[in-house]
Amino acid sequence: MSNEYGYRTTLELPYEAAIEKTTAALKAEGFGVLTEIDVQATLKKKLDADFRRYVILGACNPKLAHQALQSELEVGLLLPCNVIVYETGDGQSTVSIVNPLAMLGVVDSPALTNVANEAQTRLQRVIQALS
Repeated sequence: MSNEYGYRTTLELPYEAAIEKTTAALKAEGFGVLTEIDVQATLKKKLDADFRRYVILGACNPKLAHQALQSELEVGLLLPCNVIVYETGDGQSTVSIVNPLAMLGVVDSPALTNVANEAQTRLQRVIQALS
């Protein structure tokens, strides 16, 4: 399933296993996880608010990031590609991945469009591998 800014799938896996499978699928397409934000823990600590288990993974393909930064130095504002994994209940988890073309659509650069197309193709394969 997709929307204008990302791709989504539901996994018949518990939360921790979904994170592991997502990380492995990203790695198979050349992406490493640079950052991991535990949203549930952050909201509890900062606001004392309860929230479902939810993580934001900052995924980066070094080759594509390098190409993008060489084309447009300020594109770092849009990096890395965000991937979210959250618990939906009953042993299921949802994975959503940002659409790089939607993110880079704010920048008018043919060179960046080529990089975004490559990133999009790879991230779509990640979602397909998870589906």
